[in-house]
Amino acid sequence: MADPIKVLLVDDHQVVRRGLRTFLEVQDDIEVVGEASDGAEGVARAEELKPDVVLMDVKMPGMDGVEALRKLRELDNPARVLIVTSFTEQRTVVPALRAGAAGYVYKDVDPEALAGAIRSVHAGHILLQPEVAGALLSQEEANSGQGRGGSLTEREREVLGLIADGRSNREIARALVLSEKTVKTHVSNILMKLDLADRTQAALWAVRHGVTG
Repeated sequence: MADPIKVLLVDDHQVVRRGLRTFLEVQDDIEVVGEASDGAEGVARAEELKPDVVLMDVKMPGMDGVEALRKLRELDNPARVLIVTSFTEQRTVVPALRAGAAGYVYKDVDPEALAGAIRSVHAGHILLQPEVAGALLSQEEANSGQGRGGSLTEREREVLGLIADGRSNREIARALVLSEKTVKTHVSNILMKLDLADRTQAALWAVRHGVTG
């Protein structure tokens, strides 16, 4: 049996954290390893506990979720961050995604859907609602990565197209009959050549430039 997915809860409302913990603790493949009540504590706990997935609120006193995301990126923390928010406005969600979140769900999400979202982002998927993906694309600078697509090899373009389809490294490896290590190398090369920070930006670049799997 695979190791459980280690999850850190970051939310300033104790009742929310308790509710999330109560549900997640009955999942055989998910383990809540800690909690934090604001962004600064969340960053510190993420560095200490090395979770696989962080459930992060956006609006918190002190360091908010977006700032915490940026700090985790600066620290090269590998945790995948799933935003859990009660705010539906794009102006709230989009900055978090641009800061490196792997996706988002609303606080009234069905419990089983939340568990599925955790498993999905842990597997390398990106969870974007169509309207938010559109908002992200519209905010991208017109010349972001422009002209650099020609430097990609044919294999890198295949990998990029599958990233845009939301495939994990394991799924890409299976689809292209490659090792996961080789896929990780291709992903790193793609991000470097296109001057992008993460898979979310790569997926958006692929959509903008018509690269599909």
